Amino acid sequence: MSLTSLTIENDFVDSLPADPIRENYLREVQGALYSFVEPSRAGQPALLAYSEELAEELGLTTSDCESDEFLQVFSGNSMIEGMKPFAMCYGGHQFGNWAGQLGDGRAITLGEIRTQNGSRLALQLKGAGRTPYSRSADGLAVLRSSLREFVCSEAMHHLGIPTTRALSLIGTGDAVIRDVLYDGHPAPEPGAVVCRVSPTFVRFGNFEICIAQRDVKLLKQLTDHTISSVYPTLAKQAEPQKYVEFFEEVVDRTVDMVVHWMRVGFVHGVMNTDNMSILGLTIDYGPYGWLESYDPDWTPNTTDAGTKRYRYGQQPWIAQWNLLQLANALVPLIRETKPLEDALNNFPALYQRRWEQTVRAKLGLEELGDGEVSIVNDLEDVLTTVETDMTLFFRALAKLDSAATLTAEDPAIFVEIAHYAPASITAKRREKINRWLRNYAAVIMRQNRDAATRIDHMNATNPLYVPRNYLAQLAIDEVEKGNSTYLTDWLNVLKKPYEEQVGYDQFAAKRPEWARTRVGCSMLSCSS
Repeated sequence: MSLTSLTIENDFVDSLPADPIRENYLREVQGALYSFVEPSRAGQPALLAYSEELAEELGLTTSDCESDEFLQVFSGNSMIEGMKPFAMCYGGHQFGNWAGQLGDGRAITLGEIRTQNGSRLALQLKGAGRTPYSRSADGLAVLRSSLREFVCSEAMHHLGIPTTRALSLIGTGDAVIRDVLYDGHPAPEPGAVVCRVSPTFVRFGNFEICIAQRDVKLLKQLTDHTISSVYPTLAKQAEPQKYVEFFEEVVDRTVDMVVHWMRVGFVHGVMNTDNMSILGLTIDYGPYGWLESYDPDWTPNTTDAGTKRYRYGQQPWIAQWNLLQLANALVPLIRETKPLEDALNNFPALYQRRWEQTVRAKLGLEELGDGEVSIVNDLEDVLTTVETDMTLFFRALAKLDSAATLTAEDPAIFVEIAHYAPASITAKRREKINRWLRNYAAVIMRQNRDAATRIDHMNATNPLYVPRNYLAQLAIDEVEKGNSTYLTDWLNVLKKPYEEQVGYDQFAAKRPEWARTRVGCSMLSCSS
């Protein structure tokens, strides 16, 4: 199948009201859910990477993806027949405050296609130029942020975490001016475009803008369309029950997504309501990061450094707050608040139950007795007693010999690979770690679970390879030099994140000291 033989659908565009103005200039949009807009041309596009698995799902071959036609379409330079490119209109709460109209400031959806299994996926270019929603920005994207989005989207998919996908990463050959640290030193950087893929890019903010504009008719059109296109089993329900069940489904999926984030140590970094998917998918990979040394108060976003609103440990409760904003937007359709309140009030118990199950899976434990719950309760204290690499700690636990741990004079040596400075750990702190390890080993022995089964289950829950912050920076450095080998190797490793891969230890190594404070490795800004 070639690109030209793909059948393009435009369900969102054909079903919902458009901005009647066709000119591409900044404006407030009323009574419409999107604006038609053409992508900007890339000067000298070059394919840097693509997802073979996603391409196959879309019906594209290797030769399709490496063709000039693919390059031109997914850099924004040409269109496949039937494409009706557009930018969505939405609003959102940013850092807890209503920000008004936001919209796709540099994302342009090309259209939708049917996959090999019959599902429908939307194709969206990020970084392809200005739209009516770009505000003071240029609508472009730089290589460093585009590479990070491409890698993390696909890595999250292979980790089993709900996410949008990324089909391609294309350098534009054009320079983009950015002030990385917002410190008054803008500089040119190489530009790039990512093709993002998702069943829908509708987010909480799409509903919020309707209610902010007091347009209940538009809100109903959007909600009915969303339900029929991505929650079809609810479409036949009577009103307002279908809207209640729609919200309950979004709550459930959001809980599931955040539990997965917490499981692997992912920090989104900018959980504004305009970055929350209506399908519970991880969306908009901006200043995200991965816990390396375990710290529940860490945020990767320099913009969030003051309040740390979006820090790792806060993510579940920010998700609930964001769901509250969605609930407020849906009230006019349901005409009472109690069903929405009930769903929201169920969030903590739903999250806690799934998180407890996840922690037991990470530890390789079955149901705990009354005297054993301290193993879970004291876990965070052990992880924060000394600087500990979260990913490597849980992989080391899987290898633990419980009998040897119980009799060892210093069991901490069995998890030493996860400690950043093992030689500097004080005797008092070391004893705390040893005490927890012995208690943990004792519980394993009491549960008498088959060792091989336990190890397999732990390793299937705790990845060895994640898109570490400093590895992303190394990949960016190499690609900017014109070398994509490092990126290709890393992407291949990330396809099997739970399996130990011989010869690729460098992609599982904990953060080196040089990366502790380097820009792009420790903290990131929203500048991209």
